[in-house]
Amino acid sequence: MSGQPTADTPAARAEATRARIEAAAERLFRSMGYQKTAVADIARELGMSPANVYRFYPSKSAINEAIAERILGAMLEEIEAIARGSGTPGTRLRRLFSRMFELKIEVFFQERRLHDMVTAAMDEHWGVIERHLGGVHAAIARVLSDGMASGEFAARDPVKEAQTILHTMVPWNHPGLIESSIARKGQTIEELRAQVADMTEFVLRALRP
Repeated sequence: MSGQPTADTPAARAEATRARIEAAAERLFRSMGYQKTAVADIARELGMSPANVYRFYPSKSAINEAIAERILGAMLEEIEAIARGSGTPGTRLRRLFSRMFELKIEVFFQERRLHDMVTAAMDEHWGVIERHLGGVHAAIARVLSDGMASGEFAARDPVKEAQTILHTMVPWNHPGLIESSIARKGQTIEELRAQVADMTEFVLRALRP
């Protein structure tokens, strides 16, 4: 037996309802914006009472936490796939840093209202963000370990080096800093993309023996 609840069990029905609530909330967050969406709006979208929504989530913030965890989880899966993928460690790092930046643009800026949702999650649910960053750190450390084992990178502590690199790439991965570069400094996405490429080459030079 798989241990998964079957469709007619109370646990399965509760899980299905939670999924419906999250899906409805995400639609409204995308169309109305996180701040403007109330639990009453989510309930109305589903044809249920706000009290019923509160049976499954104690607050709109808790719904946001679940959605942020799912979105960041999907992003992490892509990053981990690159870290495990084909190519030399240097090639994988280039792909990884490029994709990390592109994901931020695709998810948080082309879908502008999701940026507000994740910004709220960063303020209210840092644990979700911290777990995501931990996964990114592990993916980078994996590539560094491969590069050190092959001799492409100098033999150092891959965990410590990965943390340093993660800090180095913050300006192109923190949604708030990307927003500041675009909105306040007037930089284009192409300019930021070129900066990511330049910084990646700088990091690779620093890693070589």
